[in-house]
Amino acid sequence: MIEGEENLITEAKQGSAASFGKLYDHYIAPIYRFIYMKVTNRHEAEDLTHEVFLSAWQNLYRYRPQGFPFSSWLYQIARNRVIDHYRLRKNNVSIEGLDVDIVSAVSSVEHTLDDDLSLRHVRSAMQRLNHDQQDVVLMKFMQDLSHGEIAKIMGRSEGAVRLIQHRAISELKRLLNANLNEAQPL
Repeated sequence: MIEGEENLITEAKQGSAASFGKLYDHYIAPIYRFIYMKVTNRHEAEDLTHEVFLSAWQNLYRYRPQGFPFSSWLYQIARNRVIDHYRLRKNNVSIEGLDVDIVSAVSSVEHTLDDDLSLRHVRSAMQRLNHDQQDVVLMKFMQDLSHGEIAKIMGRSEGAVRLIQHRAISELKRLLNANLNEAQPL
């Protein structure tokens, strides 16, 4: 949350492009990272990020805090844009082409051969999760959102988000253990 966010939102609702610009500057990087992790193509991620902020600006009059930060509303718009993007393309969400440099920057993981191999295994396992599981894992562990924020974004209860997270982590563990067992010589 940015200092004075409520005032910036109020001013932006009254037409202050400068106030919305401050919100944009604060949230552009995390929204872009979230979208990029879902579409894995820089140009598409940039276009979708632009669409998110354009939609936010055009629909700001509809925003109501309801106990959640402004970022939750932006993530909800971003998630819907990504879903629409894949509906139009009739593709499945894939993080196969994920740029290792972006993940490393986000998670501050040093580039070693072991890390790169581990990242490939995680990416491969992530691909096997359903859309909701991927979204929850990315928002919780890459974007550091609370269960409440994720629930708001996804239109689910906090309990449902916790269950999705639990199932996703269990499935990731199973997949990664299976992958590890396959890689170990007998």
